[in-house]
Amino acid sequence: MPESDVGSRDLIDTRLRVLSWNVWWRFGPWERRQPAIEATLARIDADVVALQEVWSEVGGRDQAGVLAERLGYHHAFAPGFDDGSVGFGLAVLSRWPIAESEVRPLPSLPGVDELRIMLKAGIDGPRGRFDVFTTHLNWRYDESHVRQLQVKALAEMVGESDGRAYPAIVCGDLNAEPVSDEIRMLTGRAAVPVPRLVFVDAWDVAGDGPGYTWANANPFAARDLEADRRIDYVLVGWPKARGAGHVVAAAVEAVDPVDGVHPSDHYAVLAELRY
Repeated sequence: MPESDVGSRDLIDTRLRVLSWNVWWRFGPWERRQPAIEATLARIDADVVALQEVWSEVGGRDQAGVLAERLGYHHAFAPGFDDGSVGFGLAVLSRWPIAESEVRPLPSLPGVDELRIMLKAGIDGPRGRFDVFTTHLNWRYDESHVRQLQVKALAEMVGESDGRAYPAIVCGDLNAEPVSDEIRMLTGRAAVPVPRLVFVDAWDVAGDGPGYTWANANPFAARDLEADRRIDYVLVGWPKARGAGHVVAAAVEAVDPVDGVHPSDHYAVLAELRY
């Protein structure tokens, strides 16, 4: 029988809390937003935080390092590109040591290359090692074909380390709604890029309502005149022995302003997994 097909009395009771959040680089009133981001992360107190649009000062500090120092996390940061003075990248914050990290570029096409990357962090948690991946795909509505290339590369990277006792966790601003081809490729609703590698969308399993993470209720998002959408995700591989990785809860977070300012133009996604 499948390794996840066990009686309920045998299921793991302990939880792993994973947050994914696009923190909007240095756009808008970023200096006011920084303490709002910090306060929001402190309130949520996730075990692992995957961040996108993380700023870094070339030759100096990075936003993830600042947050990790203030909040007591370990961290891994991956710069994507910079404008000569400030970089734009990805990060993972972890309550537990990060034993290894790896960065790879995502593919693109001529004329639409946004220099996207993916970051893997291998985390030494108290109940065994697990891998977290974070990424940020091309943003334009008309670039689903590019995002499909990027999803394929992401799945191939995950597939290289899919032999662990805990399923891989993939987080990110994927700039695509659940019905899109690129998300369907990850969730098994379309042909999967890597045989037998399928992810569970945490919101599909345990979310309540539409789960919009890009919402006009947020004044920073409303300026772009786009429809409300769910484009940020916590995805996890199929549950393993005793339900390891099974999604038990999901919530949209970072919705409320802090001291009068919204922390980001995106809301965050929080998932609780058996671990």
